[in-house]
Amino acid sequence: MSTVAIVLIIVAALVVIALVAAALRARTRRRQLDERREAASAHRDEASALRLTADREAAVADEQAARARREAAEAEERARAAERERETAGAHEEHADRLDPDAERTEPDAERTESNTR
Repeated sequence: MSTVAIVLIIVAALVVIALVAAALRARTRRRQLDERREAASAHRDEASALRLTADREAAVADEQAARARREAAEAEERARAAERERETAGAHEEHADRLDPDAERTEPDAERTESNTR
């Protein structure tokens, strides 16, 4: 065999080896990219599920806060109504004492003079 033929065979072999190596690297790179895409997709799915859970929990918390505010407002209204009822009852009681001739009355001036003499 001539020297030129041997050189051409060696060059052809090197080209084939380089092409095979390039193909293997490309396949490996594609596989790595696919794995990274799958991992990213899994992370996105998990993030989406966590976001939905967080949104649901926030909605429940908002609902509870609104219920607590509503109950506090109702309690405040009941307290005001009770105070109005007490005031009305006190006014009726005072009026009844003024009308009743048998009711014991304490003179405000008499109480003051007694406390001053002590």
